[in-house]
Amino acid sequence: MADSDPALSPPGAAAVSSPSKTDDLQPAGATVAGLDKSQSDLLVRLQGLKQDLQNWRSKLDTQVRTYKDELSELKKSLNTELEQLRSDFQELRTTLQKQQEDVTASLRNFGMEDAPANSEGSEIQVQEDNSEKSQSPSTHNTTEINSSDGPVAESSP
Repeated sequence: MADSDPALSPPGAAAVSSPSKTDDLQPAGATVAGLDKSQSDLLVRLQGLKQDLQNWRSKLDTQVRTYKDELSELKKSLNTELEQLRSDFQELRTTLQKQQEDVTASLRNFGMEDAPANSEGSEIQVQEDNSEKSQSPSTHNTTEINSSDGPVAESSP
């Protein structure tokens, strides 16, 4: 069907039948050749962009794996240091509790060697004795000042 229509005949057949159409077809042929070249250039460029994208993805995947590995190592290191700190703090807590118990025991022994069974009563007695001693010096040496111009009287126990 297409072969019978002279308008749709191939360019070679049209060139043979009429010389004026050849002049019109040459610029169209150059345009088609230019479009073919442009299309092949675009395909080459597209292939280059696809290759660049693939290389970029590969590099990005490598970096992501590297960073994940580094983060994993840092996490392990942090957990190890955290466990060490917990252990150190537990050891300090135990040491402080031991020292507190030793100090408490020393204070009990120091103040209550004669009555270890009655520790509360002894502590109360020691506190009462200390409070009496702190009040005693002020009551034993009292000075009275007379409001008149008379002599100052001192009293002692």
